Amino acid sequence: MPDGLLNPILRRELYAEMVLIRKFEEKLIDLAKEQARVIGMQILAVGQEAVAAGVVNALEPDDVIVTNHRSHGHLLAKGADPKQLMAEIMGKADGVNKGKAGTLHLSVPEVNAIMTSTVVGASPPLGVGAAFAQQYQGLSHITAVFFGDGAAAEGSVHEAMNMAVLWKLPVLFVCENNAWAGAQCLKDHSCVEQIVRRAAGYDMPGEAVDGNDAEAVYRLSMKMVDYCRGGKGPALIEALTYRMRGHGEHDHGHYMDKAVLEQWAQRCPVRRLKERLTGEGILTAAQCDGIEAEMAAVVDAAVAFGDQSPYPAPEAALEDLWVS
Repeated sequence: MPDGLLNPILRRELYAEMVLIRKFEEKLIDLAKEQARVIGMQILAVGQEAVAAGVVNALEPDDVIVTNHRSHGHLLAKGADPKQLMAEIMGKADGVNKGKAGTLHLSVPEVNAIMTSTVVGASPPLGVGAAFAQQYQGLSHITAVFFGDGAAAEGSVHEAMNMAVLWKLPVLFVCENNAWAGAQCLKDHSCVEQIVRRAAGYDMPGEAVDGNDAEAVYRLSMKMVDYCRGGKGPALIEALTYRMRGHGEHDHGHYMDKAVLEQWAQRCPVRRLKERLTGEGILTAAQCDGIEAEMAAVVDAAVAFGDQSPYPAPEAALEDLWVS
C-alpha cells in the first residue's frame, strides 16, 4: 500500500458513516418543520461530517469522547444506536437517556460518549476531568473533546488547556472551526484567525487540517491520538470547516453570505470522498447508491422506533438521580 493511503475497508467505512450522519440530520431538518415531532432546538452539523468520522475512527472503543450541542455526528460515529438516539431527540422513554436529555445534553455511556453540554465552552473542562480519571486509574485510554471556534474564546477552554498540559493529561482537544458562533463570524469573536496558534501558548502540539476531508482528518487524528496516548500530554486539532445552516433550525441564517455557502457546498465532505473512492475504483456508483439507500433505511427505522416509543411517565422524573 502506498505511503499515506488508507486501507480501502476503512475508507469505505468512513464514507458510509458520513452518509449515515448526513441522512440522520437531513431527517431532523424535515422533522423540525413538523409540529411537536422533535423536542428542543435542533442544532445540526450538516457539512461537517468529516470531522466526526475522521476523529472518532482514530480512537479505540475504550477511549472517551466529550462533545457539545452539535453532537449527533460525534455520537453516531462513536457507535450510538440511531434508534435510541432519535427517540431521545424526540423526548421518548426509549431514548438513550430515557427522554430526559433531549437533543442538547445527550449521553451514551455504553459507547464511552459520557458527556454532552450545550453550555458554550463547558466540554473542554469536562474532557479534562475525564482524562484526569483515566490517568489517575492508570488506564491507556484517552479523551477526545469537541468544541467550536466560538467556545475557543471562553475562559474555561483556556483553563482546561493549561491544566491538561500541566498534568500531562491524555486529552485531544478538537476545535471544529466552522466560522460561526451563533450569528457572529470568526473575526467578530476571535483575535486570531487560526485557533491552532493558541497551542503554542500552552506548549502543546497543534495542527490545522481540512475539516471537509475525512481522510486528512483521520491521518492527523491518528498522529495526535498516538501522542496523547504516549503519556506526553494533550494536543490540539483545528478542523477547518463551515456551518452550512443557521445556528439551529430556528435560525434561517439570513446573515450568511450565499456565495460563500455555495463555495463550501462545492467542498461537501460526503461528495468529495465519494468522488475520490469511485475515481480510484474503491467503490462503484451503484455501491454508493446502495450505501445511501441502506443508511436512509436505518434513519427511517429510527424515526419509526421513536414514533412508537412512549413519552416518559411523570414519576420517572425522580429516577436515575444521584446526590453526594
